[in-house]
Amino acid sequence: MAYPHFTLSALALALAGQALPALADSGNTLDSVTVTGSRIARAGKEGATGVTVLTGADIEKQGYTNVYDALNNLAQNTGFTQGADFGNTFTPAANAISLRGLGPNHTLTLLNGRRIADYPVAYEGSVNFVNLANIPAAMIERIEVLNGGASAIYGSDAIAGVVNVILKKKADGTTVNVKAGGSEHHGGENLRLQLSGGKSWDKLNLVYALELSQRNPIWSRQRGFMADNTVNGAAPTTVWSQKDVKTGKFIDPGAACGELGGLYAGSVRAYRTSKTNVCASPLAKASYWTVQTANQSQNGYLSLNYALNDHLELFGDALLAFNHSENNTRGPSWTSAGGNGGYFLNQNSGRYEAWSRLLSPEEMGGASRYNRKWDDVAANLTFGLRGAVPDSSWSYEAAYNASIYTSQNIAPRLLANADSFFLGQQQGVDAKGVPIYAPSSGPFNRRLSQAEFDSIAGRSVSQNKSWLQALSLSGSGELFKLPAGAVKLAGTLEWGSQGFSNDPDPLINQGAFYNTSPAAHAGGTRSRQAAGGELYIPVFKQLNLTLSGRYDRYQLPDSSAGKFTYGAGLEFRPLNTLLLRGSYATSFRAPDMNYLFLTQSRGYYSSSTDYWRCAQAGQPLASCDYKSMSPGADYVKNGNAELKPENGKSYGFGFVWSPSSSADISVDYWDIAINDLVTDLSGDKLLRDEALCRAGMLDASSQLCQDTLRRVQRNPDSALINPGAVKQIVVNPINAASERTSGFDIAGKLRWRTANWGGFLLKANYTKVLKHTYQQFAGDAEKNMLNDPENTDWPDKLDTSLSWDIGPWSSTVLLTRYGKIPKANGSGNLTATVLANFSTQYQWNKRTSVGLIVNNVLDTIKRDDTSGWPYYPVGSYLPYGRQWWVELNHKF
Repeated sequence: MAYPHFTLSALALALAGQALPALADSGNTLDSVTVTGSRIARAGKEGATGVTVLTGADIEKQGYTNVYDALNNLAQNTGFTQGADFGNTFTPAANAISLRGLGPNHTLTLLNGRRIADYPVAYEGSVNFVNLANIPAAMIERIEVLNGGASAIYGSDAIAGVVNVILKKKADGTTVNVKAGGSEHHGGENLRLQLSGGKSWDKLNLVYALELSQRNPIWSRQRGFMADNTVNGAAPTTVWSQKDVKTGKFIDPGAACGELGGLYAGSVRAYRTSKTNVCASPLAKASYWTVQTANQSQNGYLSLNYALNDHLELFGDALLAFNHSENNTRGPSWTSAGGNGGYFLNQNSGRYEAWSRLLSPEEMGGASRYNRKWDDVAANLTFGLRGAVPDSSWSYEAAYNASIYTSQNIAPRLLANADSFFLGQQQGVDAKGVPIYAPSSGPFNRRLSQAEFDSIAGRSVSQNKSWLQALSLSGSGELFKLPAGAVKLAGTLEWGSQGFSNDPDPLINQGAFYNTSPAAHAGGTRSRQAAGGELYIPVFKQLNLTLSGRYDRYQLPDSSAGKFTYGAGLEFRPLNTLLLRGSYATSFRAPDMNYLFLTQSRGYYSSSTDYWRCAQAGQPLASCDYKSMSPGADYVKNGNAELKPENGKSYGFGFVWSPSSSADISVDYWDIAINDLVTDLSGDKLLRDEALCRAGMLDASSQLCQDTLRRVQRNPDSALINPGAVKQIVVNPINAASERTSGFDIAGKLRWRTANWGGFLLKANYTKVLKHTYQQFAGDAEKNMLNDPENTDWPDKLDTSLSWDIGPWSSTVLLTRYGKIPKANGSGNLTATVLANFSTQYQWNKRTSVGLIVNNVLDTIKRDDTSGWPYYPVGSYLPYGRQWWVELNHKF
């Protein structure tokens, strides 16, 4: 029984209904594909829009363990994202990419051509995204990346591109793969076991895969350059302090530093300056921070196909994944009366005092006892039927898919009894409502036992869930024939719904924990209906035209929004070896559900500048004490049910030259624009406007100033701690004016074989961003993101690989060059950096192979000392250094 095999042309996207087509490049050989009207030697380059393909073999050779690792290296992935190893984020158990620098939510991610549930916790507390780290390498046949907008085919989200992860559908026999490795500088030891295979009977085809893996964390103390936070002259981290709030002077610690001297590996000492009199340690920061998460996962996959007759088959597949992650970003910290201003009236001294204490790993029984933990479960199920109409060119498919993702977050917290533990029982409040204590020199001034720590430590457990389901019908076939070929039509109908819920631990709002803000449930549901069609017209032998259109409607409980999008693509072949191509498409994106239904979220900016305090102090911005303070201001974020869908358009043009089946090169220009962009109000813009309003440079009675002054909330000038400082900034999502980016991609391959030295394959992909602008409100000046010292997106990226095979040996060298990004303090740019990976494999016999993989062969660790500890550009580069794996593969 044979069914049509579709390609990644725009037509094939629609012909598949939901699935991107089947195109693979494994060792420069192509699967059987149908490329409409193609006379180009390399059919893999067909289509009006460029396509990048990563095979499962590519992923293994380059040392990647999951989809994220592979896609993060793509040249088109120029955007900065806060991944699992970024640190203290909303989503340390998940990873996302940012194609074209437009953010994780503007790339549509599909599994076998179908949508899957978002990670249930929003990225940066704002945008919904698919966790790419949850799809293991063992199940992957290939990954196809469509480098352009495709809303007219797929609807919402397909603005920056489409990523389709295609899992294995056929296998013969059983294969066992064992892979073990670690890091040269210690930490990150890992082990992976894969079992995959398949079996075919007369009418039934079965594919299965099982993957088990475990990885140890990498702690910052295991990387010597960040183990001591004072190496560049910074002050050690305060472990113990007592401060007279009115005078601002620190109280002499007396014998306390000696009592605490054995903590943090014996590094605590008295630290005295003209302003500071505390106990401090140079090792405190590195004692807790993990730069790579600990991880355990168990993943299973099953696919079945059953032929009912020569024209009809049933199909189904299921993926079930369990994932446990742990990370650590800071140890337990206590400040007196943290929920009441941070200070108290000391009845013994008669002073208003602020006490603070960091608790060390030695007091807890090890730093890992304060790890944050995530237990995630992801499940995807698809089943349906597909077939062909006898004696015709028409085929059809009906399918149902459901996806659910649950995440349980376990967060360590100090209990509400922490104040009484360190200060004794509260003695009441003074006339101003400040709590009164009469503390002794007890546990605050000495090392705690583990039992004492356990008496003030607990944990909160939050439950998060997202889900999605969809029913789809699609069909395709020939309408009629023209002299140049058949005119083909494809259509699809879809019905679906999705939802999410975030449920905090009820103990938080019951006052069980020390110094916690209120937490609220968030959640919601919406349904979706869509109808789309695509028409392929061979205008004449050298020219093909593709037209597409789609209408999507999203239904909320009390409102709805619909959008029609359309697209067109041209393919012109003046020569058999040359393809000229171009495309134009409109796009849209329904607002993220988190933007619509969020009740309230709290966080803080990584850095912020207080322009008003700079002006008050009479300090120029360049040298102001309040410039780029890290951590930055706290914020409170709310949802906005009145958001409109985003609208956009994209176009591109380029060429593919394939002089032979062993060589090709493509050059493509792309331009993507988004209007009514959904994004959070800029905290920096609010602080700028607030300074102008307070200084009288903007009308203080205007709506802008009134709204801004309400949002930027400050401590009163009479406050004893941080008078006049920003207390918090209230933000919410808005439909911004616009964002636009453009650039070009260059890709090429060259294969040659020698008589004595084997065969070689050279691949290269390069992306250059020419323009990236952002405008928050109509009438605002456009912000040039490429020149913004706070924008850490890559302006250009190159990856190139050379593969070599001779006899039983095969090897691959991968070089990735990252362009310049700003230094942390904005004083200039970090130099471009090249990272190298290497793999080699020996085929022992027909069934067994062994291999070695080395990532970051030159042991490059990118440094940035301009912003202090941890002394590397977090999120842009990894501090792991050289890593290696050995691998055994055997087929039964």
